[in-house]
Amino acid sequence: MNTGRRFRYYFFRGLAVLLPTVLTLWILAWGYAFVQTNITVYINHGLVWLIQRTQGPDGLTKATLDKILVEGAAGSMVGFLIALAIVFLVGAVLASVMGKALWRMVEAFIMSTPVLRRIYPYIKQVTDFVLTEEDQKKMFSRVVAVEYPRKGIWSLGFVTGAGFRTVVDRVEKEFLTVMVPTSPTPVTGWVITIPKEETVALDMTIEEAFRFVISAGVVSPDRECTIPLPQACGAA
Repeated sequence: MNTGRRFRYYFFRGLAVLLPTVLTLWILAWGYAFVQTNITVYINHGLVWLIQRTQGPDGLTKATLDKILVEGAAGSMVGFLIALAIVFLVGAVLASVMGKALWRMVEAFIMSTPVLRRIYPYIKQVTDFVLTEEDQKKMFSRVVAVEYPRKGIWSLGFVTGAGFRTVVDRVEKEFLTVMVPTSPTPVTGWVITIPKEETVALDMTIEEAFRFVISAGVVSPDRECTIPLPQACGAA
């Protein structure tokens, strides 16, 4: 192996090892900065206002409190932890019967608002799908392979339900509704209705199928690999 090929080999090997870690840390840092800029700063301003109202006449000035809680790194972390605690408490409350009933009232109000009712359902569907494991299980029951978009080309798909009753009665076959996801965003794709006999069940979980789509087929479980490429198989 000459020097150029050795350099290229070691460089891309190091990149393959470091890039996932760097991207993960970057996403975490971006999320932290987003919360700090859009949520924590307002919580800290609220803390400054609350401390000013509750402390005595010999307490800290607003400028000092701003320097500690708003501008200081340690103080801003307090607001970040409070934001996390608020999210946790909201989730705990909404998990109760009373919380669910209260949230249904809030959603009913949103759905009765002309502008919000055209935006909210779609955003809620995406966030529920991404953040709630139960919704993923409800929406996608199993993973299949279908010949799409034409015969001879096999695509991965998620079974989302049965076929249309009218079609089933007329054709007298069992149909499945399948979502064929796009890569690398599996939450979008095409929805097709296909005879069940024309689908092939895959030995793959929903999570493994997601990794397969997001990685553009690079990450695939060993049991579904017919060609043992080291880059593709065994990575899931």
